Amino acid sequence: MELKAIIEALIFASPEPITTKTLVRLLEPETPDAIAEAIEALRADYERPGGLQLVEVAGGYQIVTRPELHEWVRRLFHEQTTKKLSVSALETLAVIAYKQPITAPEIAEIRGVNAAGVIGTLMERKLVKIVGRKQVVGRPFLYGTTREFLERFGLNDLSDLPKVEDMSELLGFDLPASVGEPAPQTSLPFEPASADGDAASADPGESVH
Repeated sequence: MELKAIIEALIFASPEPITTKTLVRLLEPETPDAIAEAIEALRADYERPGGLQLVEVAGGYQIVTRPELHEWVRRLFHEQTTKKLSVSALETLAVIAYKQPITAPEIAEIRGVNAAGVIGTLMERKLVKIVGRKQVVGRPFLYGTTREFLERFGLNDLSDLPKVEDMSELLGFDLPASVGEPAPQTSLPFEPASADGDAASADPGESVH
C-alpha cells in the first residue's frame, strides 16, 4: 500500500496530533526522509478545494476543517461543546489563555466574579494546569493552558492564539475588554511547578487560593 495513504489513515485515526517521531516508529523500516516526503505530498493533496486540510498542531499533524468553514463548525461546537463547558468556563479559559501565568484572584478581578469552581472544572477537563506559585503573600497558584487546550482549539502553540475579538466571535459571546490588554509587567518571581512538587500534585479543589 502507498506510504502516503497509510500516513493519511494514521493522522486521521489518531485521537491527538501525531508527531513525525511517532510516524517513524510506527512505519519502520521506512526512512524519515521517505516519511517526510510522503507528508509533504499529502499536504499538497489537501491544498485542493474541499472541507479539510492537513495542519501542524501542538507539535504534530492533524486533519482539520478549513477556516472558511468555521461558521458552520461553530454551530456544531456551540450545539455540542457548550453543553460540556459553560459560558463562564469558556470565558475563564480564554482569560487564562491570554494572560497566563495568572492566579485565581487575578482571574476573578478580570471577570468580576469568583473563578474558584470554574478553574477546578477546567483542570478536570485537562484544559488548564498549575504551572507554579507566585512568590507573594499566600503563594497563590499560577495557572496556564495545556497541550489538550492547543488540540481542542487547533493551535500549534500559544503564538497562534487569534485576536481577542476573533475568539469572542468563535465562542459566541464578548470576552472582558481587559483580556486584550497587555499583561502588567512585574518583578515578582514565580516558582515553577515540578513533576513531584506540591503545585503539580495539588487537588483541583485546593488550586484556587
